[in-house]
Amino acid sequence: MMRTWLKWLVMLTFSIPFQLAFAQVTVNPEITKGLTSFNSSAILASVEQLGQSGSPYAEEVLLAMASGQVKVNDQGQIFLEKLDGSFVNLTDGASVSNLPENVKKIRLNNRLRLAITNALAYSQFFSENDETRLLAVKALQTNIDIERLPLLIKARSQEVNADIALALDLSIASANLQSKDNQQRIKAIVNLGESGQGQFIQTLMPLLRKNDRGQFVEPLEIRQATEIALKKIEYQLTIESWLGNIFFGLSLGSILLLVALGLAITFGLMGVINMAHGELLMIGAYSTYVVQTLFKQWFPSAFDWYVIAALPVAFIVTALVGMVLERTVIRWLYGRPLETLLATWGVSLILMQLVRTIFGAQNVEVANPSWMSGGLHIMGSLVISYNRISIFLFALLVVLFVWIILQYTRLGLFVRAITQNRQMANCVGVPTGRIDMLTFGLGAGIAGLAGVALSQLGNVGPDLGRTYIIDSFMVVVLGGVGQLAGTVIAALGLGALNKFMEPFSGAVVAKITILMFIILFIQKRPQGIFAPKGRGVE
Repeated sequence: MMRTWLKWLVMLTFSIPFQLAFAQVTVNPEITKGLTSFNSSAILASVEQLGQSGSPYAEEVLLAMASGQVKVNDQGQIFLEKLDGSFVNLTDGASVSNLPENVKKIRLNNRLRLAITNALAYSQFFSENDETRLLAVKALQTNIDIERLPLLIKARSQEVNADIALALDLSIASANLQSKDNQQRIKAIVNLGESGQGQFIQTLMPLLRKNDRGQFVEPLEIRQATEIALKKIEYQLTIESWLGNIFFGLSLGSILLLVALGLAITFGLMGVINMAHGELLMIGAYSTYVVQTLFKQWFPSAFDWYVIAALPVAFIVTALVGMVLERTVIRWLYGRPLETLLATWGVSLILMQLVRTIFGAQNVEVANPSWMSGGLHIMGSLVISYNRISIFLFALLVVLFVWIILQYTRLGLFVRAITQNRQMANCVGVPTGRIDMLTFGLGAGIAGLAGVALSQLGNVGPDLGRTYIIDSFMVVVLGGVGQLAGTVIAALGLGALNKFMEPFSGAVVAKITILMFIILFIQKRPQGIFAPKGRGVE
C-alpha cells in the first residue's frame, strides 16, 4: 500500500508543473541550509527535516523542488519561482526580480525524488486542507517508523478535526508497535484491535511469527494481546460484511423492484410477455440524459435538480411509447402470449436501433447531482453511497404510487375488475380497450422511472435494458402474477439472497442457484408467493 501510494504521489507531482502562488515563503534557514551545499547527503538531510518541520510552507517548498523550481548559489541563498515568473528568497521571504548570476538548479536523481516524496507525505500532516491531511495520515498508517513518532505527536497536538485526530492516534499506535517497552506495545495493540480496521491485520500478524527453530519471537503477553486484537478486528469485519450484504442486497432488490414493477402490470395484470420492457427502461434513461443536457445548456445553476425534472419527462415519454405499442401491436395479440413475445422482441430490436441512430452506439454519461454524490460512513470501511440510498427510497415511493393508483382510483378499480374477469367487466360497461391502453402506458411509464434510477448507477447505452429483463421476469413469476405485494417481497428477497451468496459462490454460481431455486419453487407453487384471486382465476 505504501509503495503504491508513493508511486501515485510521484506521478502526480511530476506530471503537473508546480508554481508557488505565495507572495512570501519563509522556512527556518537551519533546515534548508543543506540545500545549498551541493552535497547529496546534506540535501537529503534537509529534505527530510523539511518534511518533519511542521512548517506550513514545507509542502510548497518540496513541491517546488520536485518540479525543478528551486535554485541556489554558493552564498547559501535559495530562490523559489512564483506564478508571475519572479522569485522569492526562501531565507527572508523577499521578492527578487533578477537572480544572481551564479545560481543553479538543484539536480534531481531517483534517490532525491524518493526522499522528496517521503518528505511530502509527512509535511502534508500539517497541510491546511483537511482532506489532504487525512489522506497523508492514512497512507502511512500501517507502515510508519517509530523515529517519526515525535512528528506524529506534534501533528496530533495541533489537530482539531476529530476524524484526522483518530487516524493520527492509530498511526501513533502503529509506530509504538516498534517500541522497546512491552507495556507501550500492548497498549498500542489494544488500540489497533479496538479500531476494528482490517488494514491492521497485516500490521499485527508479524507479532505471532515464529523463528527458524519454531519458537515464538514475541513474549506471551504480546501474543495474547495480539490474538485478542485480531479477534476484535475479525468480529468487526464480520459485522461490517453482514451489514454491507444486507444493504447491498436491499439496494439490488430495490433496483429489481423498480424494473419489475412495470412488468408486473403489463405481464401480471394483462398477460402480455413484453420483451421490449428493457428497452422502455432504456428510453427512460436516455430521457434523463436529454434532460441533463438541457439543464447543462440552459439552466446550469439548477443542474442539481435535473433528476427531479427528468422523472415526469421519462414517465410521460415511456408511457406514450407504451400506449402507441399497445394500440399498434399488442391489442391484436391478447390471449396469445407466445405471439406477444415474438412481436415485442421485434419491437425491442427496432427501439435499440432507433436509439443507436439518434444517440450513437457508444454509452453516454449521466452525472450524479451533488446531493447524490458521496456516501454515508456507517462503521469501519462500510460506506453507503447516497445514490443507492436515494434509489431505495425512490423505489418505495414508486410502489406507494402504484398501490394508490390500483386501490383508490377509477383506473385501478377497472384494472382490478378486468384482471378478475375480463368478459364480465366488458359486459357491465368497463371500456376494456381504453383501460388496456392506459394500463400498458402505466406499466411503461413505471419502466421509464426505473430507467431514471438506473442512469444514476452507471453509463447509459442501447443495451441497458437487456441486463435486467430476465431478472425482472423471475421477480414477477416468483412473486405471483399480478400481485404487487409479491413483487415487492420477491424483488427484495432475491436481491438480498444474491448478495449473501456471491461472497461464497461467486456471481455466476449465485445466479444459477437462484434460478434453480425459482424453478423448484414454482414446481411446488406455480402461482407464486401470492396466488391471484377471483372467479376468473383458473
